Amino acid sequence: MAGLAKSFGSGAMTNSIDEIEGADAIFVTGSNTTEAHPVIAYRVKKAKQNGSKLIVADPRKIDLVKYADLWLQQKPGTDIALLNGLMHVIIRDDLLDKKYIQKRTENFEAVEDIMEKYDPEHVAEITGVPAEDIVKAAHMYGEAERASILYAMGITQHTSGTDNVLSIACLAMLTGNVGKENAGVNPLRGQNNVQGACDLGALPNVYPGYQAVDDEEVNKKFSEAWGVELSDEVGLTVTEIFDGIEEDEVKALYVMGENPVLSDPDSNHIREALEQVEFLVVQDIFMSDTAEYADVVLPAASFAEKDGTFTNSERKVQKLDQVIEPIGESKSDWEILMELANRLGHDWDYSSASEIMDEIARVSPIYGGISYERIEEEGLQWPCPDYDHPGTKYLHKGEFSRGLGQFNPAEYIPPAEKPDEDYPYVLTTGRRLFHFHTRTMSGNSPGLEEQYSEELMEISLADAQRMEIEDGDRVLVSSRRGEVESKVTVTDRVPEGLVFMSFHFAESAANVLTNPALDPVAKIPEYKVCAVNIEKS
Repeated sequence: MAGLAKSFGSGAMTNSIDEIEGADAIFVTGSNTTEAHPVIAYRVKKAKQNGSKLIVADPRKIDLVKYADLWLQQKPGTDIALLNGLMHVIIRDDLLDKKYIQKRTENFEAVEDIMEKYDPEHVAEITGVPAEDIVKAAHMYGEAERASILYAMGITQHTSGTDNVLSIACLAMLTGNVGKENAGVNPLRGQNNVQGACDLGALPNVYPGYQAVDDEEVNKKFSEAWGVELSDEVGLTVTEIFDGIEEDEVKALYVMGENPVLSDPDSNHIREALEQVEFLVVQDIFMSDTAEYADVVLPAASFAEKDGTFTNSERKVQKLDQVIEPIGESKSDWEILMELANRLGHDWDYSSASEIMDEIARVSPIYGGISYERIEEEGLQWPCPDYDHPGTKYLHKGEFSRGLGQFNPAEYIPPAEKPDEDYPYVLTTGRRLFHFHTRTMSGNSPGLEEQYSEELMEISLADAQRMEIEDGDRVLVSSRRGEVESKVTVTDRVPEGLVFMSFHFAESAANVLTNPALDPVAKIPEYKVCAVNIEKS
């Protein structure tokens, strides 16, 4: 994983949002783009108007299917098999970019070896996608001069999430679609500053700029920059933290702008951990479900009450200007953290968010040329190593950051949990257009509440008729981890045997049901596939 992960910028889009409109083919997989990323969906529709071919792979009939030249309705959790099927056809039918592979990549032999057995007929048996559609999609993508892949958490939130991403990267490199304009591998981030948080070290294994905490030189660099002795041990991921609480290894927890009671899988386990932890601090702009468990709640200022930056999916650092004074006792996050640090015996004396950005530029090479002055009017895309650099529109032009792009093909592995007699349906989860994450903010908007006020679990007509369920009926949905009630909507958006819920509503908390089984590398839970039973209430 390491070589390819580093070359693909730790989850960032390789290309820019504007470039989507110039693609000759777009492959959207694991992304309900119109609801979760409507601005980017608009670009996809514009590209379609410009003549781009659009392939959509999704178990649900999402809105983007209406615009697609081809819809691949794979079974949940079979993404690797589908991607391998596309690569099999691309190799078989000589659609690959041989010159690119020879000049810019390594380990292609492994791709040939693994893909040999993923012929369209075999893949059709695994995925449910007709063999002829697999061939059509491979040609549509492989014959395009400039092909862009867009994906989101429908790809990553699986026990095979890392291998899913590596398979996407293999597909793109196989056809020479990395390192050129209007192409690339483009993950769409789930919140407005997920990219920025990762860039600046909000991960257990890296300091700002994806510099490894267990690298001796990196550790020395940051210890000197900050005037403290730093640990070289990799920390815990979110899911490991809650396990650590139950194992009595984590004593205190500090939660900023996050609501794990609703957003994390197996919510009952999360609640038990929050009741057990010795000391809990929650820093947020509203009282969240998680804040209800807190010993101390620190009132943070909203985006409108502070200066700062957001870094979006295309790696663009954008300046945020304060428009109103902080309400009540709320403060900017950096001010709260600085005051806390000083009460703990440190000597932090930052005077502004701009000064902090200057420090970021000093210690993080990918942000080295970014300052408030430079992004006053328009943002800059990293890498931007110095103040004369214009920013980087797309990554890996000419060569990968590791030199050669490494193929890391993967074998298909089924989801961790399959339906059975006790839990005969598959639940997959996602988002709705009118709400954001756990509704900490959007739930306080009367207009959004009026548009979508409660969860409506999607169920197929065939399944509804079998259970004598109609639109608006309430059902009890249960898994091996818990049960919730929800209203239903009978729809053709989901096939027989599959149901869909968003995780927005505490009253129908889908993550009570979801499986906490983890991807072994990225430690991301399998939100997208779990077995459930459904009974009419």
